[in-house]
Amino acid sequence: MLSTMMSYPLTTNHVLERAGTLFGDRVVAWRRPDKTVVRHTYADMRRRARALAAALVAAGIGRGDRVATLMWNNGPHLEAYFGIPAAGAVLHTLNLRLAPEDIAYIVNDAEDRIVILDDVLLPLWEKIRPHVNVERVLVAGAGSLPNWAESYEAFIAGRGADYVYPDLDEHAACGMCYTSGTTGRPKGVVYGHRSTVLHSLTIAIPDCLGLSVNDAVLAVTPMFHANSWGVPYAAAMMGANQVFPGPHLGAEDLLDLMAEERITLALGVPTIWMMIQQALDAAPARWPLVKGMRMMVGGSAVPPAMIRAFDRHGLTIKHGWGMTETSPVGSLAWLKPQHADAGYDAQVSVRAKQGIPLPLVEMRIVGDAGEQSHDGKSAGELQVRGPWITGSYFKVGAQPDKFTADGWLRTGDVATLDAEGYMRIADRTKDLIKSGGEWISSVDLENAVMGHPAVAEAAVIAVAHPKWDERPLAVVVAKPGQHVSAEALREHLLAQFPKWMVPDDYAFVDALPKTSTGKFLKTKLREDFRGYRAKG
Repeated sequence: MLSTMMSYPLTTNHVLERAGTLFGDRVVAWRRPDKTVVRHTYADMRRRARALAAALVAAGIGRGDRVATLMWNNGPHLEAYFGIPAAGAVLHTLNLRLAPEDIAYIVNDAEDRIVILDDVLLPLWEKIRPHVNVERVLVAGAGSLPNWAESYEAFIAGRGADYVYPDLDEHAACGMCYTSGTTGRPKGVVYGHRSTVLHSLTIAIPDCLGLSVNDAVLAVTPMFHANSWGVPYAAAMMGANQVFPGPHLGAEDLLDLMAEERITLALGVPTIWMMIQQALDAAPARWPLVKGMRMMVGGSAVPPAMIRAFDRHGLTIKHGWGMTETSPVGSLAWLKPQHADAGYDAQVSVRAKQGIPLPLVEMRIVGDAGEQSHDGKSAGELQVRGPWITGSYFKVGAQPDKFTADGWLRTGDVATLDAEGYMRIADRTKDLIKSGGEWISSVDLENAVMGHPAVAEAAVIAVAHPKWDERPLAVVVAKPGQHVSAEALREHLLAQFPKWMVPDDYAFVDALPKTSTGKFLKTKLREDFRGYRAKG
């Protein structure tokens, strides 16, 4: 027996129409490179996205063709989020922080036909251009253009008023993003209309981000990385104001924007929030932020000390986990009723975990002997599946080192699940430290080191040891104007860990290398300290 429900395809075109017609007066604002603020409405965004779709179709872009963006977080990029899929094409966001040769590889692998880029990124594209073969380059922004580029505004001008959306299968591709390529060549993950709509609906629910028409959302997380965690789609679906910083990512610039636009939800990686925390600690009364402002934080583990620091400022961190392969949000940390009377320390401990799987997402922990118990202690590889989890990679398929025989994604994260369903990442498989036959989590040590009041950032890597094979080395950045010694850090850690886990070695640096998405770049640290030998 089948249901009597209508067959209604879930597509991003529905989200675009909903935003532009039901919430047409809500705001899309962004900072230009010169720091002036541009303000559009969702009605403007709908009109311009439809114009882009019509122009792409007129230019010969067909269903499934890839149209790339090389752009900061701004209004034209949001138009591309909707306008490219509205043409039946595939939005391919390019990571502007990669090396030109890596971007060129990705453009060629994806077979991009058209590229839309910000005018301030013309110098970057000049380095890429000789190595790719795209048909047209559209430039958003003012200023003169080289003879090989076209004006984005001229391209969309006068189009879209009578545009008719193509009939799309909800499983058709609407976007794609390449993995970071830290363990090999980047691989393409292709998102579908259905998976994107389901992801947007789910992250908007109360226990996730609690998005509503009354919110103002600041996306600091790059729109070129995993759809800015899917929040631009979810915010448009709910009619929330959307605010974008453009290329201005300094702590004071972001805090000014949060105050001016009355932001209620902001999203970014921990390194961004470390800068903001330091600025707030130095001048807590300078920025009149909305009390209770929520912050979605992901990309790497959030130190409990950071959660406590923002609580003191009346701001709330919601910790999550995800990957390019998971669209990307797979879990978020929220408290259950039984935590209400557990005490503040216990609540922070729960909030510092990577959280509960989102509805429709399944998780399991698999060790050498099979699936592990959900006891919060038994660690193994985190494996996931669900309607917005990729089942293969573009062109290369379902590689056995990335997918199990029964269809689960192998994340490469070492994690635990407890009886209440909370997942905690212990480490990446490649970042675990094996000392004297025992495993040490670099993530746990990093979070503890960053809990020291004089420490801004810290990363922990394995270095060779003559007796124990490997020992942890803590690479530390002190807060501006502060000093911390190796002895002080060791005493700080001995209060939290058994002696054999605590590093004997500490290196103090001015800055830590980071990936294009703000994570600590441990491959570079391991290279920098390749000849280092731990104290014997």
